Amino acid sequence: MKKKASKPGRTGRTGGRRRKKAVAAAPVTAAELRALKNAIQKRLGQSATVAVGKQRTAATRKGALPRRWNPEPEDVQKSVAQLVLTIVEFLRRLMERQAIRRMEQRTLTKKEVEAVGAALMTLEQTVRDIGKRFGLTPEDLNLDLGPLGKLM
Repeated sequence: MKKKASKPGRTGRTGGRRRKKAVAAAPVTAAELRALKNAIQKRLGQSATVAVGKQRTAATRKGALPRRWNPEPEDVQKSVAQLVLTIVEFLRRLMERQAIRRMEQRTLTKKEVEAVGAALMTLEQTVRDIGKRFGLTPEDLNLDLGPLGKLM
């Protein structure tokens, strides 16, 4: 039986990556999950949680206070503004990249390029102005996603 010749430049892999073997899921108890979570947090240098009655609070290390949400109206407004402005800035950057792609592919007229450019600049300035009103810098709008890194 003859092997079929493969096309040049192609490998037997899908998308250039090897397929991983599927692993059957094993049952895990809640206690095992908590132990795993605590081990991961310990490795990452984060505080573990300690059960206190029915409530869980962050354990204090070397006199540090547990991180808690402060429900004061100013802080709530600032947090919501930060989240909304982060989403708007993320979308603005996506639209800007799309506009650049379309300009490079020449699918926009000169008038459309001008309109998109003006709209994106106005949106960027508006995000900055609202951010200043809440004491937010452009760096504050780049959320830290933990192990995934920064959003933008």
